[in-house]
Amino acid sequence: MRAVATDPVTEVVQAAQRLLTRRTGAPVTLVDPVDLGGSDRTLVLRVRAEENPFSLPKTMVVKRMLEGPLGDSAQSADARGAFLREAVSYQFGNSLRPEHRPGAEMFAHDVDDGLLVLSDLGNGPTLADVLLRGDGSGVQHGLMAWAQALGRMHAATANGEDDFRTLLRRANRQAWPDPMAKVATTALNTLPDLLAAQLGVSTPPTVAARATGAQRLLGQDALRAFSPSDLCPDNAMITDGGVRFLDFEWGGFRDVTLDAAYALVPFPSCWCIHEVGESQAEKLVQAWRSEVVGVWPELADDAVLWPRMLDAQLLWVWLSTYWFLPASPHRANPGGHHPLTYTRQGALRVRWQQLARAAERGGDADVAEHALAVAAALQVTG
Repeated sequence: MRAVATDPVTEVVQAAQRLLTRRTGAPVTLVDPVDLGGSDRTLVLRVRAEENPFSLPKTMVVKRMLEGPLGDSAQSADARGAFLREAVSYQFGNSLRPEHRPGAEMFAHDVDDGLLVLSDLGNGPTLADVLLRGDGSGVQHGLMAWAQALGRMHAATANGEDDFRTLLRRANRQAWPDPMAKVATTALNTLPDLLAAQLGVSTPPTVAARATGAQRLLGQDALRAFSPSDLCPDNAMITDGGVRFLDFEWGGFRDVTLDAAYALVPFPSCWCIHEVGESQAEKLVQAWRSEVVGVWPELADDAVLWPRMLDAQLLWVWLSTYWFLPASPHRANPGGHHPLTYTRQGALRVRWQQLARAAERGGDADVAEHALAVAAALQVTG
Protein backbone atom coordinates (compact mmCIF):
# COMPACT_ATOMS: atom_id res chain seq x y z
CA MET A 1 0.00 0.00 0.00
CA ARG A 2 1.14 3.51 -0.69
CA ALA A 3 -0.14 7.05 -0.14
CA VAL A 4 -1.15 8.59 -3.46
CA ALA A 5 -2.35 11.95 -4.72
CA THR A 6 -2.90 11.60 -8.45
CA ASP A 7 -5.69 13.13 -10.51
CA PRO A 8 -7.75 9.89 -10.78
CA VAL A 9 -7.48 9.48 -7.01
CA THR A 10 -8.56 13.05 -6.35
CA GLU A 11 -11.53 12.63 -8.68
CA VAL A 12 -12.62 9.41 -6.96
CA VAL A 13 -12.31 10.98 -3.50
CA GLN A 14 -14.40 13.96 -4.62
CA ALA A 15 -17.03 11.65 -6.11
CA ALA A 16 -17.21 9.70 -2.84
CA GLN A 17 -17.57 12.95 -0.86
CA ARG A 18 -20.48 14.01 -3.05
CA LEU A 19 -22.12 10.61 -2.71
CA LEU A 20 -21.80 10.51 1.09
CA THR A 21 -22.96 14.11 1.39
CA ARG A 22 -26.11 13.23 -0.56
CA ARG A 23 -26.52 10.07 1.49
CA THR A 24 -26.19 11.76 4.90
CA GLY A 25 -27.61 15.18 4.08
CA ALA A 26 -24.57 16.96 5.55
CA PRO A 27 -21.03 17.74 4.29
CA VAL A 28 -18.54 14.88 4.42
CA THR A 29 -14.85 15.52 3.84
CA LEU A 30 -12.53 12.62 2.97
CA VAL A 31 -8.75 12.89 3.20
CA ASP A 32 -5.51 10.84 3.18
CA PRO A 33 -6.31 8.44 0.31
CA VAL A 34 -4.26 5.25 0.28
CA ASP A 35 -4.17 3.01 -2.77
CA LEU A 36 -5.19 -0.55 -1.84
CA GLY A 37 -4.55 -2.02 -5.24
CA GLY A 38 -7.70 -2.71 -7.24
CA SER A 39 -7.37 -4.08 -10.77
CA ASP A 40 -6.93 -2.93 -14.34
CA ARG A 41 -10.52 -1.65 -14.32
CA THR A 42 -10.99 -0.56 -10.71
CA LEU A 43 -9.41 1.84 -8.24
CA VAL A 44 -9.68 0.95 -4.54
CA LEU A 45 -8.78 3.51 -1.88
CA ARG A 46 -8.82 3.74 1.89
CA VAL A 47 -9.91 7.21 2.98
CA ARG A 48 -10.30 8.98 6.32
CA ALA A 49 -13.40 11.00 7.18
CA GLU A 50 -12.09 14.38 8.38
CA GLU A 51 -15.51 15.99 8.57
CA ASN A 52 -18.14 13.51 9.62
CA PRO A 53 -21.27 14.84 11.32
CA PHE A 54 -23.00 11.47 11.41
CA SER A 55 -22.10 7.95 12.44
CA LEU A 56 -19.77 7.09 9.60
CA PRO A 57 -16.59 5.33 10.72
CA LYS A 58 -13.24 7.10 10.77
CA THR A 59 -11.95 5.19 7.74
CA MET A 60 -13.75 3.71 4.76
CA VAL A 61 -12.90 2.00 1.50
CA VAL A 62 -13.95 3.48 -1.84
CA LYS A 63 -14.09 1.33 -4.99
CA ARG A 64 -14.59 2.92 -8.39
CA MET A 65 -15.00 1.38 -11.83
CA LEU A 66 -12.55 3.07 -14.18
CA GLU A 67 -14.23 2.56 -17.54
CA GLY A 68 -16.51 5.54 -17.04
CA PRO A 69 -20.07 5.96 -15.73
CA LEU A 70 -22.38 3.04 -16.17
CA GLY A 71 -24.71 5.11 -18.30
CA ASP A 72 -21.97 5.46 -20.94
CA SER A 73 -23.03 3.37 -23.93
CA ALA A 74 -19.36 2.79 -24.82
CA GLN A 75 -18.78 0.81 -21.63
CA SER A 76 -18.92 -2.94 -22.02
CA ALA A 77 -21.93 -4.89 -20.86
CA ASP A 78 -19.62 -7.18 -18.91
CA ALA A 79 -18.25 -4.25 -16.87
CA ARG A 80 -21.74 -2.91 -16.17
CA GLY A 81 -22.93 -6.34 -15.12
CA ALA A 82 -19.90 -6.83 -12.87
CA PHE A 83 -20.50 -3.56 -11.03
CA LEU A 84 -24.21 -4.19 -10.63
CA ARG A 85 -23.62 -7.68 -9.27
CA GLU A 86 -21.06 -6.35 -6.81
CA ALA A 87 -23.33 -3.52 -5.62
CA VAL A 88 -26.28 -5.90 -5.23
CA SER A 89 -24.08 -8.44 -3.43
CA TYR A 90 -23.14 -5.80 -0.85
CA GLN A 91 -26.78 -4.72 -0.54
CA PHE A 92 -27.73 -8.33 0.05
CA GLY A 93 -24.93 -8.68 2.61
CA ASN A 94 -26.20 -5.60 4.44
CA SER A 95 -29.51 -7.39 4.96
CA LEU A 96 -27.80 -10.21 6.88
CA ARG A 97 -26.79 -10.26 10.51
CA PRO A 98 -23.27 -8.83 10.89
CA GLU A 99 -21.77 -12.19 11.84
CA HIS A 100 -23.22 -13.73 8.65
CA ARG A 101 -22.12 -10.94 6.32
CA PRO A 102 -19.69 -12.37 3.73
CA GLY A 103 -17.73 -9.14 3.29
CA ALA A 104 -17.69 -5.47 4.14
CA GLU A 105 -20.75 -3.36 4.95
CA MET A 106 -21.79 -1.00 2.16
CA PHE A 107 -22.52 2.59 3.28
CA ALA A 108 -23.41 4.07 -0.11
CA HIS A 109 -23.29 3.34 -3.82
CA ASP A 110 -24.01 5.08 -7.10
CA VAL A 111 -24.96 2.78 -9.95
CA ASP A 112 -24.60 5.44 -12.65
CA ASP A 113 -21.18 6.53 -11.38
CA GLY A 114 -19.81 3.03 -10.72
CA LEU A 115 -18.95 3.91 -7.11
CA LEU A 116 -19.06 1.95 -3.84
CA VAL A 117 -18.28 3.15 -0.31
CA LEU A 118 -17.59 0.26 2.06
CA SER A 119 -16.55 -0.40 5.63
CA ASP A 120 -12.81 -0.78 6.19
CA LEU A 121 -11.90 -4.37 7.06
CA GLY A 122 -8.48 -3.22 8.28
CA ASN A 123 -4.94 -4.31 7.51
CA GLY A 124 -5.21 -7.97 8.42
CA PRO A 125 -3.50 -10.61 6.31
CA THR A 126 -5.14 -12.22 3.33
CA LEU A 127 -5.17 -15.96 2.82
CA ALA A 128 -2.44 -15.37 0.22
CA ASP A 129 -0.25 -13.80 2.90
CA VAL A 130 -0.77 -16.83 5.14
CA LEU A 131 0.03 -19.30 2.35
CA LEU A 132 3.16 -17.35 1.45
CA ARG A 133 4.52 -17.60 4.98
CA GLY A 134 4.66 -21.35 4.54
CA ASP A 135 4.17 -22.10 8.24
CA GLY A 136 2.46 -25.49 8.34
CA SER A 137 0.10 -24.88 11.25
CA GLY A 138 -0.61 -21.33 10.08
CA VAL A 139 -1.47 -22.50 6.58
CA GLN A 140 -3.76 -25.21 7.94
CA HIS A 141 -5.47 -22.76 10.28
CA GLY A 142 -5.95 -20.22 7.49
CA LEU A 143 -7.42 -22.75 5.07
CA MET A 144 -9.73 -24.17 7.76
CA ALA A 145 -10.94 -20.67 8.65
CA TRP A 146 -11.56 -20.03 4.95
CA ALA A 147 -13.58 -23.24 4.60
CA GLN A 148 -15.62 -22.59 7.74
CA ALA A 149 -16.38 -19.02 6.62
CA LEU A 150 -17.62 -20.36 3.29
CA GLY A 151 -19.86 -22.85 5.07
CA ARG A 152 -21.30 -20.21 7.40
CA MET A 153 -21.99 -17.93 4.45
CA HIS A 154 -23.70 -20.72 2.53
CA ALA A 155 -25.85 -21.76 5.48
CA ALA A 156 -26.87 -18.17 6.23
CA THR A 157 -27.85 -17.37 2.64
CA ALA A 158 -29.45 -20.63 1.51
CA ASN A 159 -32.95 -19.13 1.47
CA GLY A 160 -32.03 -15.70 0.15
CA GLU A 161 -32.08 -16.09 -3.63
CA ASP A 162 -35.47 -14.43 -4.10
CA ASP A 163 -34.25 -11.41 -2.13
CA PHE A 164 -31.07 -11.25 -4.23
CA ARG A 165 -33.05 -11.40 -7.47
CA THR A 166 -35.35 -8.63 -6.26
CA LEU A 167 -32.38 -6.39 -5.48
CA LEU A 168 -30.84 -7.17 -8.87
CA ARG A 169 -34.07 -6.27 -10.67
CA ARG A 170 -34.36 -3.00 -8.76
CA ALA A 171 -30.79 -2.02 -9.58
CA ASN A 172 -30.94 -3.12 -13.16
CA ARG A 173 -32.08 -1.75 -16.49
CA GLN A 174 -32.14 -5.24 -17.95
CA ALA A 175 -31.59 -8.83 -16.91
CA TRP A 176 -27.93 -9.76 -16.35
CA PRO A 177 -27.36 -13.52 -16.64
CA ASP A 178 -25.07 -15.35 -14.27
CA PRO A 179 -21.61 -14.64 -15.74
CA MET A 180 -20.22 -17.95 -14.56
CA ALA A 181 -23.02 -19.94 -16.20
CA LYS A 182 -22.50 -18.03 -19.43
CA VAL A 183 -18.74 -18.63 -19.65
CA ALA A 184 -19.03 -22.22 -18.42
CA THR A 185 -21.38 -23.04 -21.31
CA THR A 186 -18.84 -21.63 -23.76
CA ALA A 187 -15.98 -23.50 -22.10
CA LEU A 188 -17.79 -26.84 -22.14
CA ASN A 189 -18.65 -26.44 -25.80
CA THR A 190 -15.21 -25.36 -27.00
CA LEU A 191 -12.57 -26.91 -24.72
CA PRO A 192 -12.35 -30.33 -26.43
CA ASP A 193 -11.46 -28.62 -29.70
CA LEU A 194 -8.93 -26.36 -27.92
CA LEU A 195 -7.28 -29.34 -26.24
CA ALA A 196 -7.03 -31.16 -29.55
CA ALA A 197 -5.73 -28.16 -31.48
CA GLN A 198 -3.26 -26.79 -28.93
CA LEU A 199 -2.17 -29.89 -26.99
CA GLY A 200 -2.99 -32.78 -29.29
CA VAL A 201 -5.21 -34.40 -26.63
CA SER A 202 -8.59 -35.83 -27.59
CA THR A 203 -11.49 -35.85 -25.14
CA PRO A 204 -13.35 -39.17 -24.76
CA PRO A 205 -17.14 -38.95 -25.05
CA THR A 206 -17.54 -40.24 -21.49
CA VAL A 207 -15.42 -37.38 -20.12
CA ALA A 208 -17.21 -34.77 -22.24
CA ALA A 209 -20.55 -36.15 -21.04
CA ARG A 210 -19.54 -35.91 -17.37
CA ALA A 211 -18.28 -32.36 -17.86
CA THR A 212 -21.53 -31.37 -19.54
CA GLY A 213 -23.50 -33.02 -16.74
CA ALA A 214 -21.54 -31.02 -14.17
CA GLN A 215 -23.20 -27.91 -15.56
CA ARG A 216 -26.21 -28.82 -13.43
CA LEU A 217 -24.31 -27.21 -10.54
CA LEU A 218 -25.16 -23.87 -12.14
CA GLY A 219 -28.85 -24.73 -12.60
CA GLN A 220 -31.92 -24.11 -10.50
CA ASP A 221 -31.96 -27.63 -9.07
CA ALA A 222 -28.56 -27.17 -7.44
CA LEU A 223 -27.90 -26.76 -3.70
CA ARG A 224 -27.85 -23.01 -4.04
CA ALA A 225 -26.54 -20.27 -1.76
CA PHE A 226 -24.72 -16.97 -2.21
CA SER A 227 -21.33 -17.37 -3.88
CA PRO A 228 -18.63 -14.75 -4.56
CA SER A 229 -17.23 -17.26 -7.09
CA ASP A 230 -13.82 -15.56 -7.34
CA LEU A 231 -12.32 -16.93 -4.11
CA CYS A 232 -8.66 -16.34 -4.92
CA PRO A 233 -6.46 -16.15 -1.78
CA ASP A 234 -6.02 -12.41 -2.34
CA ASN A 235 -9.79 -12.04 -1.98
CA ALA A 236 -10.05 -13.61 1.49
CA MET A 237 -9.08 -11.34 4.39
CA ILE A 238 -8.51 -12.73 7.86
CA THR A 239 -10.02 -10.31 10.36
CA ASP A 240 -10.76 -10.36 14.09
CA GLY A 241 -14.31 -11.35 13.15
CA GLY A 242 -13.18 -14.24 10.94
CA VAL A 243 -12.54 -14.53 7.22
CA ARG A 244 -14.24 -11.90 5.08
CA PHE A 245 -14.39 -12.06 1.30
CA LEU A 246 -13.55 -9.33 -1.20
CA ASP A 247 -14.60 -8.81 -4.82
CA PHE A 248 -18.21 -9.72 -5.60
CA GLU A 249 -18.21 -8.89 -9.31
CA TRP A 250 -19.38 -12.46 -9.96
CA GLY A 251 -21.62 -12.57 -6.91
CA GLY A 252 -24.71 -14.72 -7.28
CA PHE A 253 -26.44 -17.94 -6.25
CA ARG A 254 -24.83 -21.23 -7.32
CA ASP A 255 -24.26 -24.74 -6.04
CA VAL A 256 -22.33 -24.60 -2.78
CA THR A 257 -19.93 -27.35 -3.82
CA LEU A 258 -18.46 -25.05 -6.47
CA ASP A 259 -17.13 -22.81 -3.70
CA ALA A 260 -16.13 -25.72 -1.48
CA ALA A 261 -14.06 -27.27 -4.30
CA TYR A 262 -12.30 -24.01 -5.19
CA ALA A 263 -9.22 -24.53 -2.99
CA LEU A 264 -8.92 -28.17 -4.05
CA VAL A 265 -8.49 -27.37 -7.75
CA PRO A 266 -6.65 -25.11 -6.60
CA PHE A 267 -7.86 -21.50 -7.02
CA PRO A 268 -8.98 -21.89 -10.66
CA SER A 269 -9.92 -18.30 -11.51
CA CYS A 270 -6.49 -16.86 -10.69
CA TRP A 271 -2.82 -17.68 -11.17
CA CYS A 272 -2.23 -18.72 -7.55
CA ILE A 273 -1.30 -22.30 -6.70
CA HIS A 274 -1.16 -24.00 -3.32
CA GLU A 275 -1.38 -27.74 -3.77
CA VAL A 276 -3.73 -29.41 -1.31
CA GLY A 277 -2.93 -33.00 -0.41
CA GLU A 278 -5.55 -35.69 0.12
CA SER A 279 -5.51 -35.40 3.92
CA GLN A 280 -5.72 -31.62 3.86
CA ALA A 281 -8.51 -31.72 1.27
CA GLU A 282 -10.49 -34.06 3.51
CA LYS A 283 -10.09 -31.70 6.46
CA LEU A 284 -11.10 -28.67 4.42
CA VAL A 285 -14.23 -30.33 3.09
CA GLN A 286 -15.17 -31.60 6.54
CA ALA A 287 -14.75 -28.11 8.03
CA TRP A 288 -17.04 -26.69 5.36
CA ARG A 289 -19.51 -29.59 5.60
CA SER A 290 -19.89 -29.17 9.35
CA GLU A 291 -21.34 -25.71 8.72
CA VAL A 292 -23.79 -26.63 5.92
CA VAL A 293 -25.05 -30.10 6.77
CA GLY A 294 -27.83 -28.66 8.93
CA VAL A 295 -29.25 -26.94 5.83
CA TRP A 296 -28.54 -29.76 3.36
CA PRO A 297 -28.63 -33.02 5.38
CA GLU A 298 -27.93 -35.08 2.24
CA LEU A 299 -24.37 -33.75 2.24
CA ALA A 300 -23.68 -35.85 5.33
CA ASP A 301 -23.66 -38.84 2.97
CA ASP A 302 -20.23 -39.29 1.33
CA ALA A 303 -21.94 -41.01 -1.60
CA VAL A 304 -23.74 -37.73 -2.30
CA LEU A 305 -21.03 -35.25 -1.38
CA TRP A 306 -17.89 -36.55 -3.09
CA PRO A 307 -19.34 -37.14 -6.59
CA ARG A 308 -20.65 -33.57 -6.48
CA MET A 309 -17.23 -32.35 -5.38
CA LEU A 310 -15.62 -34.17 -8.29
CA ASP A 311 -18.13 -32.60 -10.69
CA ALA A 312 -17.34 -29.19 -9.21
CA GLN A 313 -13.58 -29.74 -9.62
CA LEU A 314 -14.10 -30.98 -13.19
CA LEU A 315 -16.17 -27.93 -14.09
CA TRP A 316 -13.62 -25.55 -12.55
CA VAL A 317 -10.66 -27.20 -14.30
CA TRP A 318 -12.38 -27.03 -17.67
CA LEU A 319 -13.31 -23.41 -17.09
CA SER A 320 -9.82 -22.50 -15.87
CA THR A 321 -8.27 -24.18 -18.92
CA TYR A 322 -10.59 -22.32 -21.26
CA TRP A 323 -9.36 -19.10 -19.64
CA PHE A 324 -5.67 -19.89 -19.40
CA LEU A 325 -4.77 -22.37 -22.13
CA PRO A 326 -1.68 -21.29 -24.11
CA ALA A 327 -2.62 -18.97 -26.98
CA SER A 328 -6.05 -18.43 -25.42
CA PRO A 329 -7.16 -14.78 -25.75
CA HIS A 330 -9.35 -14.90 -22.65
CA ARG A 331 -6.78 -14.04 -19.96
CA ALA A 332 -3.52 -12.11 -19.97
CA ASN A 333 -0.22 -13.62 -18.86
CA PRO A 334 0.29 -13.72 -15.09
CA GLY A 335 1.88 -10.66 -13.57
CA GLY A 336 4.02 -12.57 -11.07
CA HIS A 337 3.09 -10.22 -8.25
CA HIS A 338 3.82 -12.81 -5.56
CA PRO A 339 5.41 -16.27 -5.34
CA LEU A 340 2.06 -18.09 -5.37
CA THR A 341 1.75 -17.11 -9.03
CA TYR A 342 2.62 -19.86 -11.51
CA THR A 343 3.19 -19.73 -15.23
CA ARG A 344 0.20 -20.34 -17.43
CA GLN A 345 1.18 -23.93 -18.21
CA GLY A 346 2.35 -24.59 -14.66
CA ALA A 347 -0.93 -23.48 -13.09
CA LEU A 348 -2.97 -25.58 -15.49
CA ARG A 349 -0.72 -28.62 -15.10
CA VAL A 350 -1.21 -28.63 -11.32
CA ARG A 351 -4.99 -28.31 -11.75
CA TRP A 352 -5.23 -31.24 -14.16
CA GLN A 353 -2.98 -33.34 -11.88
CA GLN A 354 -5.22 -32.54 -8.91
CA LEU A 355 -8.29 -33.45 -10.98
CA ALA A 356 -6.68 -36.78 -11.92
CA ARG A 357 -6.08 -37.61 -8.24
CA ALA A 358 -9.64 -36.66 -7.31
CA ALA A 359 -11.06 -38.76 -10.17
CA GLU A 360 -8.93 -41.75 -9.14
CA ARG A 361 -10.24 -41.47 -5.58
CA GLY A 362 -13.75 -41.11 -6.94
CA GLY A 363 -13.47 -44.17 -9.18
CA ASP A 364 -13.79 -42.36 -12.52
CA ALA A 365 -10.95 -43.90 -14.53
CA ASP A 366 -11.87 -42.09 -17.76
CA VAL A 367 -11.67 -38.63 -16.20
CA ALA A 368 -8.43 -39.55 -14.41
CA GLU A 369 -6.77 -40.89 -17.58
CA HIS A 370 -7.82 -37.86 -19.62
CA ALA A 371 -6.63 -35.45 -16.91
CA LEU A 372 -3.21 -37.13 -16.79
CA ALA A 373 -2.94 -36.90 -20.57
CA VAL A 374 -3.66 -33.17 -20.50
CA ALA A 375 -1.19 -32.63 -17.64
CA ALA A 376 1.52 -34.49 -19.57
CA ALA A 377 0.87 -32.42 -22.70
CA LEU A 378 1.11 -29.22 -20.64
CA GLN A 379 4.42 -30.45 -19.25
CA VAL A 380 5.76 -30.78 -22.80
CA THR A 381 4.49 -27.36 -23.90
CA GLY A 382 5.67 -25.69 -20.66
